[in-house]
Amino acid sequence: MLEILLYLAIILLATKLLGDLFARLGQPAVLGKLLAGILVGPAVLGWIHPNEFISIFSEIGVLLLMFMAGLETDLEQLRKNWKSAFAVAVGGIILPFIGGYGAASVFGLSNNQGLFLGLLLCATSVSISVQTLKEMDRLNTKEGTTILGAAVVDDVIVVVLLAVMMSLLGTGHDISLGLLIGKKLLFFVVAIVVGWLAVPWFLKLFAPLRVTEAVISGALIVCFALSYFADLMGVAAIIGAFAAGIAVSQTPFKHDVEDRLEPVAYSIFVPVFFVSIGLNITFEGAANQLLFMGVITVVAVLTKLLGGGLGAKLTGFNGRSSLAIGSGMISRGEVALIIAATGLESGLLQQKYFTSVVIVVILTTLITPPLLKMLFSGGSGTHRYTQSNMGSSYDDK
Repeated sequence: MLEILLYLAIILLATKLLGDLFARLGQPAVLGKLLAGILVGPAVLGWIHPNEFISIFSEIGVLLLMFMAGLETDLEQLRKNWKSAFAVAVGGIILPFIGGYGAASVFGLSNNQGLFLGLLLCATSVSISVQTLKEMDRLNTKEGTTILGAAVVDDVIVVVLLAVMMSLLGTGHDISLGLLIGKKLLFFVVAIVVGWLAVPWFLKLFAPLRVTEAVISGALIVCFALSYFADLMGVAAIIGAFAAGIAVSQTPFKHDVEDRLEPVAYSIFVPVFFVSIGLNITFEGAANQLLFMGVITVVAVLTKLLGGGLGAKLTGFNGRSSLAIGSGMISRGEVALIIAATGLESGLLQQKYFTSVVIVVILTTLITPPLLKMLFSGGSGTHRYTQSNMGSSYDDK
């Protein structure tokens, strides 16, 4: 118990100080928070090591982050941009898959291992992009909603491809493709029906309860229940949290939930999530894999940037906005880490490459915030990154 309290104190101190430092340097605060995890983790100071407590808190943190992203999403804008979102997701899968497979071939990996590495590079986790866009007040722009929509499509396609690959390569159990796709379709049908009918009714009933923060508790029940159901249906839990946020945003309780939940999330759970990413880095044995890491990182960044950007360009975005959307898809985050662990267990990812792949995933996550800021600065979005916006965002989060 005492160790947990110490961990929390270190995490909160490190994320707030480094977040503030990077804000003063003109960079997104989230970049400093990510680096805080590397600093206090096994890679540098070794004050904090991954454990079950960190894992649970970080999972809650990313769910709350995506729930609030759903709360702030303009549903009409999301509907208008569904074609762009689909094109960005497909472009962000095709090019990374080809690039990953090609790079694996160059380094002498087997055909199966090359296919797996290509699939791993297809993954996208926009939780870090969401935080960066929130800081820049760009989450609710046309570009921001396209990134969010593309991430949902990307997640579904990659999970289906992973299951198919594990089955075809003989490393997993027999999988019914029809059942696999059916479960995902069931999730989205249930999420839409629940969001449209059940959530407003549930919150209306829950709000009058004579207990403290009944509305916030009700919203969290919706968030965690849909997240659990998403995971049960083979869809990432963060997609369930995002869907829950959109559902709550359509009720009269939207602003109340947002105003009261945000301080709770950003004061403890979200900082632990940011730090948990950096805790996965260890430089042990990495010196022998520098060329591999360098090449795979370049491939990972460029293929998502160009693939997602091309999808955006083909659906009407200008050049700068297209690259900004592509950059928002670069971070592989926790989705790729889960795929990497699956590959290690199945033998499709060799042990000697596992650490290198984890470092590549972290590097894509670290590259995303400054690249997003650079491409969005002075762009054509509907919001501007003003000093007042920056001040409130960094002070609160």
